Amino acid sequence: MGVAVWALITYIAIIVVWNTVLKRNIGEAMLVGFVAVCLFGGGDALELASAGLDEALSEEVVFAALAFVFMGYLMTELGLIDRQVTLLNSVFGRLRGGSAYVSTSAAALLGGPAGSGSGIAASVGSVTIPWMIRSRWRPDLAASLVAGNAGLGISIPPSSSMFLLLGSAAVAPVLSADQLIVAAFAGGLWTVLYRFVVVFIWVRRFQIAKISGEDIAPLRVALKQGFSSLLVYAGIAIPVVLTLDFGVRFLESRVGDAADDISVIVWIPVLTILATLLVAWRRLPRTGREWSTYLGNMASRYAVIGATLLFAFAAAASLGELGLVAQLTTIMEGFEAPLWIVASVVGLLLVVIAAPLTGTATIAAVGGVAFSALTAAGAPPAAAATAILIFASTEGASPPGAAPIYIATGIAGVDPSRTFLRLILWFVLPILAIGVLVATGLLPVPA
Repeated sequence: MGVAVWALITYIAIIVVWNTVLKRNIGEAMLVGFVAVCLFGGGDALELASAGLDEALSEEVVFAALAFVFMGYLMTELGLIDRQVTLLNSVFGRLRGGSAYVSTSAAALLGGPAGSGSGIAASVGSVTIPWMIRSRWRPDLAASLVAGNAGLGISIPPSSSMFLLLGSAAVAPVLSADQLIVAAFAGGLWTVLYRFVVVFIWVRRFQIAKISGEDIAPLRVALKQGFSSLLVYAGIAIPVVLTLDFGVRFLESRVGDAADDISVIVWIPVLTILATLLVAWRRLPRTGREWSTYLGNMASRYAVIGATLLFAFAAAASLGELGLVAQLTTIMEGFEAPLWIVASVVGLLLVVIAAPLTGTATIAAVGGVAFSALTAAGAPPAAAATAILIFASTEGASPPGAAPIYIATGIAGVDPSRTFLRLILWFVLPILAIGVLVATGLLPVPA
């Protein structure tokens, strides 16, 4: 194995030991892991660290996650969340675990349009995490579910990852867009079905009860009290609409090529914060001292999540500089075995690569190689491509580097490390298994 692979193994081991054995916070663990990765650069360690930090500081998800923390704090302190939860419970509160079923359904419906795990966690999490918490879900469970569902941004077509895979030299000659979109949709539905099973089990395992009748306001009363609080979600709707085909065409007719620069993950928190300030301006602090106290109360939330995000992305960039993708590709190309073993190994390697990177970056880098390995072992082309999308979709829930984890836990106000083991056991490994079953034909998809 190459030096980058050993660096990755060391990085993950250090984070696990530092956080779970030594009981230090996750931000500190990420810093130590990043330093360890850079030391694998030998005499170029400082240059490696500089390159990693430069890329992390320019990463939009770092800004977006911090903005979502601020957005959630504002909406809670200004009373908007209370009114929204009252309204949502009036509609779905009589269904046991209703908020979690709605969260999963919303993630599936937005999967294709959002096209990314971060977009799913941002748009769905900002609405459903506070609702789940007020509906008697533990904050860490609510964050885990939203982060676990974030992979639907890749596995539900049409996603950018799907088109990247179709454009690779290995896939383009043997698989058309029409063939893959039908197969990928079927594969995505298998992962959606599994997620509904998770909600069903969690509702009973963690004894999530129905909302009692006296706590559910009549819909007419809830609408009267809470309708204005829903206006803040124009901050979600506008960026999402502008990324759809007709939204892109509208923007291009107005601003030309600049339409490509619309980023859902950046504009959702920015516009939602502005909408929150407009809707609840009467409740805002009026003096400098009140603002100082108001902002000071939330400053502690940034210490851990800021460090965690910065050093997670810096480590991912440094691993890339060490040649991680090329070294793992070499391992993949030289592997020959029965289909179920090849699918398991290819899936595991894609999961490992997607953990520090993103699903889209993983498919762009090694999707073609993975497709060739699976089809050479006997997988039908449509099933092989669908399995690759499913494998890469674990990036939303793969600790320690998955951005959706930090977006979801930032909204929920919990330590990200509290979700790591649950995400691996309930989302990463089962979704990996679903991908293997699709590749081997045990879970059928249209050819």
